[in-house]
Amino acid sequence: MPVYNEKIGFIGAGNMAEAILGAIISAELAPAGNILISDIDPERAKLIKSTYHVVDVPSNKEIIETCDTVFFAVKPQQIDAVLTALAAENAFQPDGRKRRFVSIAAGIPIAAYENIIYDQLSDVEKPRLPIIRVMPNTPALVRSGTSAICANDYARPEDLEAIKKILSAMGKFFECKESDINAFTAVAGSGPAYGFYLIEAMTNAGVELGLARKDCLEMTVSTLRGALNLMESQNTDPATLRRNVTSPGGTTEAALSVMDGQQVKSAIIKAILAAKQRADELSK
Repeated sequence: MPVYNEKIGFIGAGNMAEAILGAIISAELAPAGNILISDIDPERAKLIKSTYHVVDVPSNKEIIETCDTVFFAVKPQQIDAVLTALAAENAFQPDGRKRRFVSIAAGIPIAAYENIIYDQLSDVEKPRLPIIRVMPNTPALVRSGTSAICANDYARPEDLEAIKKILSAMGKFFECKESDINAFTAVAGSGPAYGFYLIEAMTNAGVELGLARKDCLEMTVSTLRGALNLMESQNTDPATLRRNVTSPGGTTEAALSVMDGQQVKSAIIKAILAAKQRADELSK
């Protein structure tokens, strides 16, 4: 039986919106007919509608007027224009209903939404439009995502619980302060790319050693998946596991010695710090 009898809307129907609404439907949190989408690209909207049997509506304003929970799933650089256009259409004017607004745009602070959505609202009206910020990552597409969640002062516990149910269907989630969400973005939001980067490197090394690329890619993915499974099953920290497989004078030690000499670990840390700095810049 569906958890949500409310209507859930998505302004923007890109990959992350698809991941979220797909998880909602797969987990039977809400029927497809209760999910509405709007997108600037009619062909994209048509594809999502035909794939998931959700409802395609012609305007963002209709999403705001119809839905109880609204996900802003457009690119970060489009957020201001989308919010400003909706404000010009009086989409945020009070109508007696409570609606939750959820942002998944990287680097866009809650204050950016408050400045536009709350601009013409009284202190009595603002609590009817709580704003929640979520930072997901792409493995949410296969319900193996890692997300962070924070909210403004108007979000009640029941609002957060409603969104947490959706995040649980997408994978794992972590509650955090908004001041920490850019750090989360640097580690987990961008994190899948770091894993893919390592897979690329290991695969290319195998090819240089004469292995077929297809076979090398498969064995690399299998090896890393096995390492993660081992760490989770033994509940042991990665440094200990690394030492356990590094025999003195052995092949693993030879490889790690090169990595240490090239300061690979330090480079990874610097890279993640750079991602955090960029997220901070986008937030301004």
